Order: sequence, then C-alpha cells, then structure tokens
Amino acid sequence: MFQYQARQSSIQSALAILELIYHATVRSVRKSHGNAVIGLLLSIVQTVILVGVFWVMYSVLGLRGSAIRGDFMLYIMSGIFLFLTHNKAVGAVMGSEGPTSPMMHHAPMNTTIAIASAALGTLYIQTLALFVVLFVYHVAFTPVDILHPVAAYGMVLLAWFSGCAIGLVFLAIKPWAPSFVQIASQIYLRANMVASGKMFVANTLPGYMLAMFDWNPLFHCIDQARGFVFINYNPHFSSVTYPVVLSLSLIMVGMMGEFYTRKHASRSWGAGR
Repeated sequence: MFQYQARQSSIQSALAILELIYHATVRSVRKSHGNAVIGLLLSIVQTVILVGVFWVMYSVLGLRGSAIRGDFMLYIMSGIFLFLTHNKAVGAVMGSEGPTSPMMHHAPMNTTIAIASAALGTLYIQTLALFVVLFVYHVAFTPVDILHPVAAYGMVLLAWFSGCAIGLVFLAIKPWAPSFVQIASQIYLRANMVASGKMFVANTLPGYMLAMFDWNPLFHCIDQARGFVFINYNPHFSSVTYPVVLSLSLIMVGMMGEFYTRKHASRSWGAGR
C-alpha cells in the first residue's frame, strides 16, 4: 500500500541505466549460445570460412591481380570483417525485443535498453573475433602491418553503427508489416554480398558501375577502411561523411518510428511468437 521510492540524482540514474545495459548485453551475448567461449568460436569459424571461400574464389578465377598491392589475406579480411559486423548489427537490432516482450514487464527495462544491449553484444563478439583472427594470423603466418590501425577500427565501428541504424528502421516497421520486413531485410543482407564492395575497390570501378554501389554505406566503410589499412591505396570515390550522415538520419527516423510503435503496441503482436 505504502511505497518509499528514493530519489536518484542524474548521475545515479545514468549509472543505473548503464548497469542495466551491461547486464542486458551479457544476456544478449549468452542468448546465442549458453557458453560464451563457444559463441565466440562460432563467430571466429564463420569469419575464417568466409575468408577461405573468398581466397579460393579469387585464386580460381584469377582475380588476385585486381587486389590492392600488399598482404592479400589482409585485403580479404578487411572486407569480411566489416561485412559481418554490419550484417550482424542489422540482424541483432532488428531482432531485439519489442514492447510486447515479457522482459518489458520488468521495470526499468525498456525497448531502448534492449536495442542498445543487442547492438553492443554484436559489437563485442565481432570485435573479439576480429582481434583473435588477426592475432593468430600475425603469430602463425605473417606479421600484420596496418597503416592506421585506430582509423581502420573506426571504420569497423562505423560499419556497425550504420548496421544498427538500418536495423532500427526495420525494427520500427516490423510490427506493422512483418512479412515485408522479413523479405526486405533478407534482400538487403543478401545484396550486401556484392553491393558491399568487399570483392573490389572503388578506384577500379568505371563511373556507371560506381553508381550501382555508392548508395550503400557499407561500401564506403570498406573502401575507406582499406585506405587506412594499406599504404598503397588512397580512396577517391568514397567518403566517411556519407555513412555518418545517413546513419544519423536513419537513427532519427528509426527512433521516431520505434517510439510511435511502442505507444501503439498491442499484446496480440507477440501472441504468435
């Protein structure tokens, strides 16, 4: 009947939210697999398989000459890492728990925390996998030499951020048109196999082909990342500004859509799940 609620300062509230995001992130990481180590190993194996597939494809088709002069495996990995990080971020944010999830009945949990934890969980796993793969390659095969490692990792973060922005838009639309979102997201994720530009560099493309890829923020992230990784490559037809501006715009659109969806949430949305 009588409840006492202690007032919290702004700093205390912020720390409480960060603690909640931390615990929700841990739950998100462990949700994919009960054992965190096995979950990490699965991400590493997926990365290694993709790198191996593209190495074989380049060798069989004789496309190694079109790569940037330098470490060929690093050229492949610079595309694969960003591609996986972006696509995983889209899937994680789009699949995060909505307003009708049972977890939302436990205060102070809300959809913002669920989205943030899903995004951070993906970034944690992909970053860990990236460093493990690069460390093993550096120790077991050949020393890894990256021109600007901090800026190159910044492009990984930008690929992750743009994936979160696109996933947030899909998440806002999903309760209203679930079939459309499922089809549209699959088309986008599959199209990124080619449209991401991980198999080629923008400087080698003719103008009419460049127009087919420069709409994709991941294309700009990968091309700019290779400029930071290799001393022999200077990207002329991509920019950092475009994915940043587009991602911020999509984040705002996605947040407004998610807020509207949350206000009109119906329990029947989650009945069939």
